[in-house]
Amino acid sequence: MDADVIIVGSGAAGSVMAAKLAQNGKQVVILEAGPQWILGDLYSSQIWSRRIKWGAPLPKLGGNDPAGLTFNAGDGTGGSALHHYAVWLRLHPEDFELRSRYGEGQDWGLSYDELRPFYDQVQTEVGISGDAKAEVWRPPGEAYPMPPLQGLTQAKVIQRGFTKLGLRTSPTPLAINSVEYKGRPPCLYDGWCDSGCPIGALANPLAVYLPQATDVGTKIRYQSTVSRVLTNAKGDRATGVEYFDAEGVVQTLNAKVVILAAFTVQNPRILLNSKDGGLANSSGTLGKFVMAHFAFNVYGLFKDQTQNYLGVTGGNLIGQDGYPKDKHTQRGHLGSFTWEIGNAMKPNDLLGVAASRPDLFGNPLHEFMKTASQHLATMSIVGENLPLESSRITLSSAKDRYGMPRAQFDHDLAPDDMRTFEAARKEGEAVFKAAGASEVWVGQRAHQHFMGGTIMGEDPAASVTNSYGQSHDIANLFVAGPGLFATSGAVNPTFTLHALAVRTAKYLSEQWSSIA
Repeated sequence: MDADVIIVGSGAAGSVMAAKLAQNGKQVVILEAGPQWILGDLYSSQIWSRRIKWGAPLPKLGGNDPAGLTFNAGDGTGGSALHHYAVWLRLHPEDFELRSRYGEGQDWGLSYDELRPFYDQVQTEVGISGDAKAEVWRPPGEAYPMPPLQGLTQAKVIQRGFTKLGLRTSPTPLAINSVEYKGRPPCLYDGWCDSGCPIGALANPLAVYLPQATDVGTKIRYQSTVSRVLTNAKGDRATGVEYFDAEGVVQTLNAKVVILAAFTVQNPRILLNSKDGGLANSSGTLGKFVMAHFAFNVYGLFKDQTQNYLGVTGGNLIGQDGYPKDKHTQRGHLGSFTWEIGNAMKPNDLLGVAASRPDLFGNPLHEFMKTASQHLATMSIVGENLPLESSRITLSSAKDRYGMPRAQFDHDLAPDDMRTFEAARKEGEAVFKAAGASEVWVGQRAHQHFMGGTIMGEDPAASVTNSYGQSHDIANLFVAGPGLFATSGAVNPTFTLHALAVRTAKYLSEQWSSIA
């Protein structure tokens, strides 16, 4: 046996699982498809930041709402969590019980109360800056270990509009240090989160869990692209994985337990490629119910100097008055949404000043930039995407350089998703007008935070795993990450996937003798 545990992927979930299992004495090997990065590699440059986004052959896209993936995924150490924005909100209790409470979507087979202790544990281990009392929508939990980041001008300008409309805001809970925490320095407010945080103020895998994992013996093999999970002759036990090394040579690695913690699209792709009809797919749900939060930005020009270049990419304030679900009220939709207010902007690219007006070219763009660089403000939305069976990952006929079928990703929006989008758009425009913007516009609807495809649930006939990410079909095969989410809610998923990973690592360690 080459290892006790193989973990596929070094991102948020994989790094947590590696640290916890290695600290419990397990021999862990991580297989990472991308290159190795260190914190010193993370340059504050929009051009450089593209290097840590997904560089692999992209899936073929389809559905009534094709969802682009590039800026939502990662390439190399830390995966997409290397450039995530550290907006760490908890899912709400109703998000876990959507089917039971509202007759829509799925139930997780896991309640908020069951996950709450792990939210609390993770926020202490990692450090979150926030104000639990001001965050009036927040489910029960321990207070944050750090005070919120300082309030900045851009968010304060937008906040005026929320206040005038009777809507509430609070500091954003961020896995970014407002003060020194466990030897990591506080934030510089330079707004380069999208390029990665080289000083370690933002809790990416390189700053927290991967060092813990490697300090106790975890090995990481880079440029190692997993193609299949291997099983015994009966197909009821995972024995290891097949992967292609940096030279493109097929290798195998054997272990007692296999954990798939790759990107949401990649885990189903690997399982679908492992066996005709898909490995761990007795339910027929493998690859289905993939979700992506809808996103857009509201923009406005103000007389105020907004200092929009300062802060953090994820925003300075949040607003969740649009979160409560009740499809029978006058609001006309079930889906939730969260405002992330005062996002730091750079000249171009994602959330860029120029990118806010893609219709302008030449001199009109130059004139706009002169004004907008000083007076533009923005906020972004995280909008719920209901799980649909038609939103799914399958294998296409196209192959990658190793001959492995590429993923086909079909993504659809439910009618309620569009009603939620329209309600959020109208509210966003109203907030900016109330805040005194001389001009208001809404950017193009986009996608963020991919979830589902390997959903958890109590019923083995309707889900891929149980609430620990353990395959219903193969006891020593686990899945970690947002692919487990049975619903999307309307908050960034990274905090929740950390809590799930800690819970699963505890379960696996305690049940090791019966699982491995």
